[in-house]
Amino acid sequence: MLVVAIIPAGAQVFRFPTANTSLFEKDGGAKCFVGTTGKPWESGTFGCVRSGKNQMHEGLDIRSVQRDQKGEPMDAVMATADGSVAYINRKPQLSNYGNYIILRHSIEGLEVYSVYAHLSQIRSGLKVGEAVKGGDPIAVMGRTSNTHEQISKERAHVHFEINLMVNDNFSRWYKKNNPKQRDDHGPWNGQNLLGLDPQLILRLQKTQGERFSLLRFVQSQTELCRVFVRATSFPWMKRYTALMRQRNPAESGSIVGYEIALNFNGLPFQLIPRTAAEIKGREKVQLLSVNANEAEANPCRHLVTRRGKAWELTTNAQNLLGLLIF
Repeated sequence: MLVVAIIPAGAQVFRFPTANTSLFEKDGGAKCFVGTTGKPWESGTFGCVRSGKNQMHEGLDIRSVQRDQKGEPMDAVMATADGSVAYINRKPQLSNYGNYIILRHSIEGLEVYSVYAHLSQIRSGLKVGEAVKGGDPIAVMGRTSNTHEQISKERAHVHFEINLMVNDNFSRWYKKNNPKQRDDHGPWNGQNLLGLDPQLILRLQKTQGERFSLLRFVQSQTELCRVFVRATSFPWMKRYTALMRQRNPAESGSIVGYEIALNFNGLPFQLIPRTAAEIKGREKVQLLSVNANEAEANPCRHLVTRRGKAWELTTNAQNLLGLLIF
């Protein structure tokens, strides 16, 4: 059951997923976040923060503040907002997220998904479809993962994300494009979730108070590029209608596709209907423009590349857009 929260713009929606709220203290970043091995705490934040800006980290690694006698984390992990349980993975060997939970939320007309990963325990009896309230304990922090380098006790953390979902048809798309790969998590694969910066959301909530709007936050993302897709019906359009510009009834011509603004993480935050007269060429996907400054500042998703003086969409971008309109 999807819990539809009637939340006015400006409500304080998101909570910290643990008791560690040191983000708001002076110089609190080091107390709040865990960096990768041998790297500063900033590498545990959202964005192009790893491998010299060449690797995307799509969430926050929030540090443990409660330990047992053996030094293992004991922190309660809590729902960031009202919602319902969308997915639970209790087989840590199947994901580099280890044990993880995904919650579904409805906020200002946006379907939002929060992720809580590397859990040691999941609340007994918690099941898919169960309603939760913001602040409800859902798990215990841990360090589960299937990665070669295990998470040490010192680096124990919860990996926390706030996402939008790309496509309900992910499993069919994945099977078509990766026929030899296992599909262990269906639509709850990380490839099908596009992250927003939780740190920025939490900070803006605190500073803006009642003026904060998640919808406005999404709509005001910095543009990496604009593309055109020759498709007139795909799941993102139906799930995120608030991000679509409505066409003036007086405008003539049949819609043949959409102009889409993407941020550096590939998140489509504005969709504009276009007619055949407005679009040159017959390609299914076209690159319309690139914000060169943003491409240089945040290159880690490798969505666009420059060949000489011309910009092109990369294979990564083609795959993402292919999934979007599948």
